[in-house]
Amino acid sequence: MNRTPTLSSTLTAAGVVLCMGVLGACSGSSPAAEDTEASTTTSRLDSVLESGTLKVCTTGDYRPYSYLDPSTQEYEGIDITMVEDLASRMDVKVDYVQTTWPNLSQDFLDQCDIAVGGITVSTDRAAIAYFSSATVEDGKTPITLCTDVDKYDTIDEINRAGVRSITPPGATNEKFAEANYPNGEIIRFADNNAIFDEIIAGRADVMTTDASETLWVQNEHPELCAVHPDNPFTHTQKAYMLPRGDGVMQQYVDSWLSIAERDGTFDAAKKPWWG
Repeated sequence: MNRTPTLSSTLTAAGVVLCMGVLGACSGSSPAAEDTEASTTTSRLDSVLESGTLKVCTTGDYRPYSYLDPSTQEYEGIDITMVEDLASRMDVKVDYVQTTWPNLSQDFLDQCDIAVGGITVSTDRAAIAYFSSATVEDGKTPITLCTDVDKYDTIDEINRAGVRSITPPGATNEKFAEANYPNGEIIRFADNNAIFDEIIAGRADVMTTDASETLWVQNEHPELCAVHPDNPFTHTQKAYMLPRGDGVMQQYVDSWLSIAERDGTFDAAKKPWWG
């Protein structure tokens, strides 16, 4: 079920516009906030407030951020709790649009006001959407059987003939594997909810994914251990996708994030998953 904390404060569109126009942006100026085109057209924020519905794209297969429980058909996760909080402060309901990693960008463009669920900031995605302020600093690191941690703690060790790297298709994990493990075997496995069971069962050796995910997985599966999650191979950020060119909507979401990070909302969303 969704874990949404009790709220004591409410943002309004008028407050954000006042903050932008009078104070010169609450959380610092940004190119998006100063976007001339966005300032002269109706913002998606206005449409959401008028319709009473926030349309949210999410894959529902990436814990700890977004997970669609098959038994209840309800979403849960850090980003689910957060987007429910955002909608509550806007006084609108959430309409979830389930997507897949290969179809995320197009579904967002066609159907959604925001996309959440552990989305890594990339130039491909930035070409079609704005991003909110970063919610998590992250990076790619391996996870494997605890008995094999020393065997797969470098890219060179994983990039060897006979080493089976498993990855979900269509997102940044697959791109990392293709770029860094050309000499190894890459196994593409579509079910992100069952992918770690393949390592436990011995049908794959290692998976390189976001350090934040490996920390959750090792808590759920004692057979598996994150490999140097504090020192990942890469540095990345996670954020929420927003309509391109809409500085008003971006500023609103960034203002909400700033408040949520300071009033304990974000910490409360993370606690059930990371402790």
